[in-house]
Amino acid sequence: MNARPTDTAGFIENRTFDEIEVGDHASLVRTLAQRDIELFAAMSGDVSPAHMDPAYARTDLFHRVIAHGMWGGALVSTVLGTELPGPGTIYLSQDLHFNLPIGLGDTVTVSVTAREKFADTHRIVFDCRCINQRGEDVILGTAEVQAPVEKVRRPRIELPEVRLGNHDRFRELMARAAFGSSIATAIVHPCDDVSLGAAIDAARAGLIVPILVGPAAKIQAAAQQAGLDISGYRLVDTPHSHAAAARAVALVRNGEARLLMKGSLHTDELMHAVVAADTGLRTERRLSHVYLMDVPGYARPLLVTDAAINIAPSLADKRDIIQNAIDLALIMGMKIPRVAVLSAVETVNPAIPSTVDAAALCKMAERGQISGGIVDGPLAFDNAVSPEAAREKGIVSPVAGLADILVVPDLESGNMLAKQLTFLAGADAAGIVMGAQVPIILTSRADSPRTRVASCAVAVLVVRSRASRPQPLVAVEA
Repeated sequence: MNARPTDTAGFIENRTFDEIEVGDHASLVRTLAQRDIELFAAMSGDVSPAHMDPAYARTDLFHRVIAHGMWGGALVSTVLGTELPGPGTIYLSQDLHFNLPIGLGDTVTVSVTAREKFADTHRIVFDCRCINQRGEDVILGTAEVQAPVEKVRRPRIELPEVRLGNHDRFRELMARAAFGSSIATAIVHPCDDVSLGAAIDAARAGLIVPILVGPAAKIQAAAQQAGLDISGYRLVDTPHSHAAAARAVALVRNGEARLLMKGSLHTDELMHAVVAADTGLRTERRLSHVYLMDVPGYARPLLVTDAAINIAPSLADKRDIIQNAIDLALIMGMKIPRVAVLSAVETVNPAIPSTVDAAALCKMAERGQISGGIVDGPLAFDNAVSPEAAREKGIVSPVAGLADILVVPDLESGNMLAKQLTFLAGADAAGIVMGAQVPIILTSRADSPRTRVASCAVAVLVVRSRASRPQPLVAVEA
């Protein structure tokens, strides 16, 4: 009886039909992790609660469906296709019996042993056995393959790195926001299918009660074209987008709405009505935009500010931008947010104004002009989010490598960073404007439906937080 010889490092080699004897065997050892289950769901599109819902993870049904049907059977195939016989094997059939459940964290040894050979067809029947770390048989059965007749030896190909984005944080956010009463929200000029659909999706999620503000004929035409029923929502007719912005702000001022949501008008047009000296929603705080991002591979939620409102913020503006972001982070449940003030380098350089601003902001935080979080900077992006990069540079900081909030030097850099995280790193990004009397939801045609609804969820949580801890807001002139 011959065991499968160890392959030369870096190569994978098969054993032909003639080289295999009855009794030859090969094996591998694997431990079942949550990632294995998530990869299966991503590959197959099977999102049955028995696979993905944590409530099922404690049941025998979960173990039998996932661990046996997918994972255990796949490991048998892996041994046959890569070890014995190896490359060139054609898997014909299997008859596997699942005797015991495999749980998350269980270590399974999978082995195959040649039982019978058929020379006329080059077929081999293998006994298959999987045992857990306690020596119990969890899978027993047979598999039949057509073995290769030609020798194959190839460089072993490394498996690609797979980055999963399951957006659990956004699901938790939605669940938290859905627990409570819906918030009356003025939707400003929702005259296309995207903005109108976003409002209705948020309403169906139990987050908002939309008040549709804009040209009635256009809104109704957009709804009809998109197949959306808006008959149950209040419609406030205005002649054009400028008037819609002004009317929506007025609805907030008189208490008919508690949120603003951007429709199919330009952000500048909406913000002009918001910051109007006598009729707007200004406070003593500078308005700023904050993205709440769920970035695959990053261990915590990540806030990015400001990527949408302030083009070239001054030092005083950045102080408010940071405070707005900290306030949002606290509402989102972060106890002491870590704020990284970004630049291109980690040292103060008078030739790079953002480093000077970063140093001043840190001192302002020390003096209590910024409260509720820990501020450090200047920090380059890698040193802000990677502990390894921070250690390599010798940076000793409670923020470096662990940032919760990234403060960018200007709108251009912030916009590029947020979009890179979204489109290249697969991040979800919910965004709202802070610093006004009410949160303002900004949406884009490029946003996914999940992102648009998540932005509403963030705004709803802010409104509820303010309602439970009312704070006077002082209006100021533009």
